[in-house]
Amino acid sequence: MAVKYYFIAAALMLTTSLKAQNPIICDRYTADPAPYVHGDTLYLFVDHDDDVTENGYFTMRDWLLYSTVDMVNWTYLGTPITPKLFTWAKQDNDCWASQCVERNGRWYWYVTATIKGQAYPGIGVAVANSPAGPYRDPIKKPLVQGWFKIDPTVYIDDNGQAYLFYGNNNLWYVKLNRGMTSFTGSEVSVNIKSEEAFGPYKGYEDNGNPKPNFEEASWLYKMNGKYYLEYAAGGVPEHWAYSTADKITGPWTYQGKVMGEAKNSFTIHGGSVDYKGHSYMFYHNGALPGGGGFKRSTCVEEFTRNEDGSIPFIQFTTKGVNPIQTLNPYELQQAETINQSSGIKCEGDYNGCYVTSIHASDYIKVRNVDFGAIGAETFSARIAAAGRGTMIVRTGSKTGSIVARVQIQSTGGLDVWEDISVNTTRTVKGIQDLYFTFTGSTTGASILNFDTWQFSELGSSVEFVGNDKTTNKDRIYNLYGQKLQKIDDAPQKSIIITPQGKVFKK
Repeated sequence: MAVKYYFIAAALMLTTSLKAQNPIICDRYTADPAPYVHGDTLYLFVDHDDDVTENGYFTMRDWLLYSTVDMVNWTYLGTPITPKLFTWAKQDNDCWASQCVERNGRWYWYVTATIKGQAYPGIGVAVANSPAGPYRDPIKKPLVQGWFKIDPTVYIDDNGQAYLFYGNNNLWYVKLNRGMTSFTGSEVSVNIKSEEAFGPYKGYEDNGNPKPNFEEASWLYKMNGKYYLEYAAGGVPEHWAYSTADKITGPWTYQGKVMGEAKNSFTIHGGSVDYKGHSYMFYHNGALPGGGGFKRSTCVEEFTRNEDGSIPFIQFTTKGVNPIQTLNPYELQQAETINQSSGIKCEGDYNGCYVTSIHASDYIKVRNVDFGAIGAETFSARIAAAGRGTMIVRTGSKTGSIVARVQIQSTGGLDVWEDISVNTTRTVKGIQDLYFTFTGSTTGASILNFDTWQFSELGSSVEFVGNDKTTNKDRIYNLYGQKLQKIDDAPQKSIIITPQGKVFKK
């Protein structure tokens, strides 16, 4: 997580534009991203910097989960873990860096938290049958504990042996047992003062000893028979570097710097992952409005490894990455699947999530939505409202062409859900960026809570009348070639197209 045991002043605020894709999570400050690929989905486990810091330091009260299938729209999956899960942990703060992995159908989330009644941290493990939880603490104590023992990274080797690495200004590892909640043997200390292993010294410590390049935030994986250890390096402010080894226990060989110092942040904690034929590097900066060294935000860049597997130097961008697939508007979509946003908040847990804190100046952007060649006919949404307002769906920008306009009436409260549907105001086709904008009260409670949305394709309720040449009688076929006996068999709200091209609504 990049927690330091000394004070660092926060940097100045930066702002983002609507065209920027970095940072990728906009409704909260998120730090220390830990990506994990499982099947078709990339899960992103992150820490959460609070909007208001205590004593000008890290204020972190829970851990969050997001997912994506296209790399540009991120779905909030809730706040699966808070300190309340761990009876041994300080209960109101210090939810530091974490990483989660799956093994044999169970998910193991390793987190750092301050031990109750102590000033130093421990690394605990929570277990669930789903990445979104619910989680439990099976051992009721820290797995490891002590000064500077933070920032866990875990890797399950090809032979099934799992390793947990961790440390700030030091680096240790243990060999986890197959149950992933205990370890065999003693903790092993890695010599981070080896320049050959972790790079050139960065000045000298107060006691006159050379300061090693390795700082914290280790990130461990294996590729083509070689082990990679990425980490925050260079002291404060940090940059991102990596070393490699032929064995997971070393010796390690320093390979160089991967990323420079993150903007508006003195830490950079992240890690790389391969997903659907692409390589991505995650990290955090302080670029969201109001952000800084203690209010960080997750970003991602795509990169291409060199032929020998080495990692090139990666430049920071605000553009971020390109989509790797489109989003289907004719399937039910979660409102909390978001590319960019302003003002809103996502809430919920494994039982369901939704968008709230929606006011007149807020917006939600969903990127790379493919309406196809036929286009959309209706728009539906599941909402809860205590008053009146309007949801306006647009393409291209916050002020772009209107696709649908939904008049919001009270459903009986922000916890009373209703499904509403309207006709589109125009036929929208092809790949579009959608913007959900809102009108209504600019103060007080949320205009509405927003759960799901979906379009229907024009052809999904259109019946085509064809002519049967053998009998010279009209026959009716729906879009999918299914023959109907008569026009009366067409569904309600159908559009009937006769052989002569006449169109009428049923």
